[in-house]
Amino acid sequence: MRYEITGDTLPVVICYLDSGEQVITERGSMSWMSPNMKMETSSNGGIGKAFGRMFSGESFFQNIYTASGGEGMIAFASSFPGQIVPYEIGPGRELVVQKSGFLASETGVNLSVFFQKKFGSGLFGGEGFIMQKLSGSGMAFLEFDGHIVEYDLNKGEQLIVDTGYLAAIESSCSVDIQSVPGLKNKVFGGEGLFNTVVTGPGHVWLQTMPAAQVAGVISRFLPPKTS
Repeated sequence: MRYEITGDTLPVVICYLDSGEQVITERGSMSWMSPNMKMETSSNGGIGKAFGRMFSGESFFQNIYTASGGEGMIAFASSFPGQIVPYEIGPGRELVVQKSGFLASETGVNLSVFFQKKFGSGLFGGEGFIMQKLSGSGMAFLEFDGHIVEYDLNKGEQLIVDTGYLAAIESSCSVDIQSVPGLKNKVFGGEGLFNTVVTGPGHVWLQTMPAAQVAGVISRFLPPKTS
């Protein structure tokens, strides 16, 4: 499979498939395609995996597109201003990504639910508590919100992140939920009750404009609902 990513704040990835090659995506992610791309909707791995994907913020069903009778073309556009990041999944190159961060991939990539540690505190930890794990083998395309800032953490090195800003980490990193210290900080600090702590070694992708944060800002300027 060949691909190109074009566009600035609203990017699109255009994939070129040889005859018989396949890509998978979430429901409604296809933007345009050549007429010989054939779609099949599937739970892709059975009911258990489908429920796991749904719990992590993705669709119960996935769409599988196959190039039939020759080279095919299919495009997947970002749903929010940001960046599309390509990443080759393979043994030792698994990724953990934010909810709804998966855009499309080759069919050898598997999606499963990933929980941060400390389930009790994680229930209140916001967007970063439930994430997705990408494993298997193949090219994956991820969509992140806003600009991407990347860090390489050494073994034991830590980064404290507001949960909505954590886009992805390599699976070699560990993540945990940490309570904001001090009652006054929790009540008056305006930063929420919990942060995500990422511990290396591994690569970290942070996003500067989480969709949930933008929605919260916009909602303050909307007129109140009337009955």
